[in-house]
Parts: sequence; structure tokens; C-alpha cells
Amino acid sequence: MPLAEHTSSRNRSRALGLSLLLGVTCVASAQTQGQSSTQSIYTCVDGNGRRITSDRPIKECLDREQRELGSSGTVRRVVPPSYTAEERARIAAQRRAEELEISRANEERRRERALLIRYPNQAVHDRARAEALSQVDEVMGAVKKREETLAEQRKQIDAELDFYQGDREKAPSWLRRKLEDNEEQVFVQKRFLDEQTKEKQRINARFEEELGKLRQLWATGSTSGSATLSR
Repeated sequence: MPLAEHTSSRNRSRALGLSLLLGVTCVASAQTQGQSSTQSIYTCVDGNGRRITSDRPIKECLDREQRELGSSGTVRRVVPPSYTAEERARIAAQRRAEELEISRANEERRRERALLIRYPNQAVHDRARAEALSQVDEVMGAVKKREETLAEQRKQIDAELDFYQGDREKAPSWLRRKLEDNEEQVFVQKRFLDEQTKEKQRINARFEEELGKLRQLWATGSTSGSATLSR
């Protein structure tokens, strides 16, 4: 073979080999880029405060949230904690208890705000107590007048019974019914009077309890009171 032809053939072989090498390199590079674009990074802070990073879900953080990041560092998703059925039930119960406590605290704050609006000072609270007790006293006064009326009726009945030597068995049926009705009415009025006496005790107890709470709220000062009312 002439030297020129041999040299040309060798150059063509080198060019073909170089082309094949470049092609393989490009394919490998594309595959690497594709893999890197789809690869995920998991990161979390474990119970000891350590930040852990891995290319798969982190077992040390199964009890807490993990963040799945893309190759660019953006958050793809937040992986929630993984729990057993017993653990989920316990966590749910704990959350319900926490929500109940928060609800109770909010309700208590609402009652305190309403109490401060209704009774801005002790003078207003004292007047409210006096008015509540006065209403019960009016009812008790009416009951006592009724008792006096029944007592006068009883005197008349006893005077009529004197004709039968005070023996109700000898008295006619109409007089016995009159006596029984009077005794029943007296019993009802006494029972109602006892209930009103207990009502006064309940009113005083309620106002005393409110006063104890209000004194604490008033003691916080006008600044704290204003902040409480604004909330």
C-alpha cells in the first residue's frame, strides 16, 4: 500500500474513534444530568438537635417531619412522621387534650373580658349584688304576707273548731277540708321561703366568687385591663 493511502486510512480510523468516544461521553453526561435532576435529598433535625442529610428517608427522624429537597435545594415535599397505630392514637389523644385545654383557656379569657365589661369596679359589682338580693327580698316579703293571711285564717278555723271542743273528727267535712287546706298552704309557703333563703345564699356565694376573680383582674392595673379587653 502506498504511504499516502496508509496515512489517510489511519487518520480516518482516528477520527471515527474520536467520534465514538465523544458520543459515549455525551450519553454518559446526559444520563448523569438526568439522574442528578431526579435525585432527592432528605434532611431533618433529630431529637438531639442534629441536622441529618441523606439520599433516602432518615430513620432517626421517623418520629418527626422530614424535608425532601431537589438537586437545586428547593423543597419538593414535607414527609410527615411515620407512627404505629398505637402511637397515632396516643398522639391524637394528646392533641385532643391540648385542643380542649386551649378551648378552656379561651373560654376563661372570654368570661374574664365579659366580667370586666360588666363590672369595671367594685361599686358597680356591689350595686348588682344588692339589686339581686333585693328581688329575692321582695319575693320573701310577699311570702311572709301570705303566711300572715294564713295565720288569720287559722285563727278563724280554730274558733269554729272550739264549737266541737277542738276535735277535728267531730267537725263537719267542710271545716276539716278548710283546715287541711290551710295547713297545706302554710307548708307550701314555708318550703318556698326556705328556697328563697337558699337562693340568697347562692347569690351571695356567686358574687363572692366573682369578686375574688375581679379583684385579681382589677389588680393588674388599667394597662393590663385595657390589653385584656382589646384582646
